[in-house]
Amino acid sequence: MQIRRKSIISITLIWIFNLSGIIGVLVGYEDWFLSLTPLHLLIYLMLILWNSNVNKRLLLGLAIPFGIGMIAEFLGVHYGFIFGEYTYGENLGVKIFEVPLMIGVNWVILVYCTAAIANRCSNSAVIASFIGAILMVILDMVIEVSAPRFDFWEFKNGIVPLQNYIGWFVIAFIGHLLFQKLVKTLHTIIAIHIFIAIAVFFTTFLFF
Repeated sequence: MQIRRKSIISITLIWIFNLSGIIGVLVGYEDWFLSLTPLHLLIYLMLILWNSNVNKRLLLGLAIPFGIGMIAEFLGVHYGFIFGEYTYGENLGVKIFEVPLMIGVNWVILVYCTAAIANRCSNSAVIASFIGAILMVILDMVIEVSAPRFDFWEFKNGIVPLQNYIGWFVIAFIGHLLFQKLVKTLHTIIAIHIFIAIAVFFTTFLFF
């Protein structure tokens, strides 16, 4: 009963924050709502932890995509490696070496959510990692359209190179493989709702 209540509260919060963000941006409060992006990401992370059995393996597992993501982003921002040449804006909050800490949190959230979905499709870590990486690339393709508008990040000359998507797949696949070696139990329902909420948010702004 307690687990079910936590899930209901979590799902409700996910959609309250997501839909309020969409509506807020659409009615003209874009600057204020987008400045809350770091808080939004931290809420997703806290809900994942709240619904999980938090232990050393989970924390180490989550540290893997955070670390890999931050290193990859550092190489991209400073040297154009992996993803291409781009710079981060201001709406993702505090930066370390020009990389927002929240981008590492974003890697954690996306790997967790896509791993939970992919594990329902296959028991093979390699196949599940492939599926998870593909899901992350598809979502990234949608996010890239709105990223410059929202002052998240922007690629050189405003063009997202193919290199970015290849890099996303490779880093995501590695992150998934290592994550799934450590973390076997995931809260699928929460993961699905967070993934869909993020997809709905950015898909909305493909049209508005």
